[in-house]
Amino acid sequence: MFALVDAVAFYASAEKVFDPSIRFKPVVVLTNNDGCICAICPIARKLNIPKFQPYFKIKHYLEQHNVVVRSSNYELYADLSERMMTVINRFCDDHYVYSIDESFLRFTGFSRLINDWADYGQTIRRAVWRETGLPVGVGFGPTPTLAKAANHAAKKLPGYNGIAVINNEDTRKTILAKMDVTDVWGIGSRLGKKLKLMGITTAYELACQNPRAMRRTFSVVVERTVSELNGVACLSWDEVKQNKKEIYSTRSFGERVSDITTLKSALITHAATVGRKLRKQQSLTKRIVIFAASSPHEDLYYKKSLLYDFPIPTSDTSVLANAVSDVINDIFKANTRFYRCGIGAIELESELYQQADMFSVSSDNPKMMKCLAVSP
Repeated sequence: MFALVDAVAFYASAEKVFDPSIRFKPVVVLTNNDGCICAICPIARKLNIPKFQPYFKIKHYLEQHNVVVRSSNYELYADLSERMMTVINRFCDDHYVYSIDESFLRFTGFSRLINDWADYGQTIRRAVWRETGLPVGVGFGPTPTLAKAANHAAKKLPGYNGIAVINNEDTRKTILAKMDVTDVWGIGSRLGKKLKLMGITTAYELACQNPRAMRRTFSVVVERTVSELNGVACLSWDEVKQNKKEIYSTRSFGERVSDITTLKSALITHAATVGRKLRKQQSLTKRIVIFAASSPHEDLYYKKSLLYDFPIPTSDTSVLANAVSDVINDIFKANTRFYRCGIGAIELESELYQQADMFSVSSDNPKMMKCLAVSP
């Protein structure tokens, strides 16, 4: 049995943890530079606020409805995510953090101890809420894809209230029939349009297709998705561990740091770590967040985070390090005892679908360097 645990409107929920006075108010979170809305809490969702809408277009509407508007705080989100994942890890044999706000759980030995999956899901939800203040949805299924579908039902479909279990044919058909085909894990909007042209509009209609025919028409990925929707596990646990959507490297200093050279060196070390993790999962980043802060227990608390956009997505350590050099003077503040710093790659894409700049040379690509070393 698998489970997927996913925070509800994570960024907005995190802001409510940080400021309990807005717990029962509509809250939206903006992307950096306050460009677009990237998170909407369930209360604000009732106002039909569109996600990824430019803020300036609906600023007046938000003010009319007394919506609390917050800028992104990635350092806060990373800390809360780490706490949430620590709690979830106690409830399964194997745990994989899929993104900053969701993780897969696999049950083998634990399964013998669980009589009621729905009740167990409530236990997980209560533990996360009690220890972090974050609301989560929990979905159970015999395959990772069905667990993902159950999680969608837990959070988005009426009548489930945060918990959904797919453990028999009736629950499988009921949930899949209520899901749009684009809500299936691995079916993006572009592929969804092609499927809908074929008359396949729901997840259940996709599950009813012949897997081999789907492979011939699309790919082996769609074939596996169809099989998984029918309860046939064809993804190994390593394949479930798909690329992370965000990659962070952060750490607290053993001793407070007050000089710019040491702070810059620490950030460049984090840049190297992020670059290595990006290359390991064959990802590139279009945007990173660079931050540093003193301890919140200091008399004069200071924190600063800056976004850095790359003209061409990259995983090159030297490029990431140069970004640190470009912004270090804006982050550093004299007479500040820095306690923590870090870097997060927050907009990732696969390097398999990225057309590289033919005139750029990356020292992080050994194959390319080998080619360059060959004499003409």
